[in-house]
Amino acid sequence: MKIHTDLASFVGVNRPVLTTGTFDGVHRGHRTILHRLSEVARREHGESVLFTFHPHPRMVLFPGDDALRLLSTQEEKIALLEEAGLDHLLVVPFSRQFSRMHAIEYVRDVLVGAIAVHAIVIGYDHRFGRNREGDLSLLHQLGEAYDFMVEEIPAQEVDNVKVSSTKIRQALTDGEVHLARELLGYPYRLSGVVVKGEQVGRTLGFPTANLGVVSGDKLVPGDGVYAVRVTLREGGFGGMLYIGERPTLGGGLQRTIEVNIFDMDRDLYGEPMTLTFLDRIRPDMRFSGLEALKEQLHLDRANALDILTRTA
Repeated sequence: MKIHTDLASFVGVNRPVLTTGTFDGVHRGHRTILHRLSEVARREHGESVLFTFHPHPRMVLFPGDDALRLLSTQEEKIALLEEAGLDHLLVVPFSRQFSRMHAIEYVRDVLVGAIAVHAIVIGYDHRFGRNREGDLSLLHQLGEAYDFMVEEIPAQEVDNVKVSSTKIRQALTDGEVHLARELLGYPYRLSGVVVKGEQVGRTLGFPTANLGVVSGDKLVPGDGVYAVRVTLREGGFGGMLYIGERPTLGGGLQRTIEVNIFDMDRDLYGEPMTLTFLDRIRPDMRFSGLEALKEQLHLDRANALDILTRTA
């Protein structure tokens, strides 16, 4: 897959067959659309293209709204799109100026003038241009005027993408990472760098590595204890992960993401780490004291090891 980071670099592409969207998470619904895109590209002897934006348009248009949480970082999305067999990823910086472009101007100057689009594969409810003034009907008219094809993605497939994205975000928020995995088509992951924590776990006999998530926009699953696979520079390990504010220690603390890595006992500060979620063991809980918490951690470890064995 070739990555283009501006319109000027998008040259030498044979009969571009294009779709557009954020494709956050590149889940099963998205891959159905990408499969259709590839089919059309093969039929037309062209090359498949995803035209997308970075950062997410909502972050530019509504900078004060911090509610949006993404299922994939830009790096994760690129890897998933390449795995899906996409030929070209065109990532254009989104700006307010771009958002003010009228629909006809967008098609004429960007899709036709800059991209030289051969075919557009798009959903029935696609809107584009300033104030979302353009629709599928206009796109068909402009296709006849500028000599490009328009192929409509069936409503059921488009709606499935929307439903899936909503269900995945809700499942992760509820800690249902197993359900999220079914909808995504792969296990959910968090990546970042190990940062220094308060080392409370060490006093309980369960030393933890604290993850500082690279992207603050990435959705972090709901509070609780999870069985995870941990990827470090030297390979993969099993572990149990805690997400929460540690209510037994008084609560109200900063939310932490800390993992007890099995068969690992060394300083990891500053090293990259990826956590792959397998299943949630339990929700976050307040215990009567540190001894009760320690007893529960032994049970959590046994449950995590069982899940790891069953998903090996």
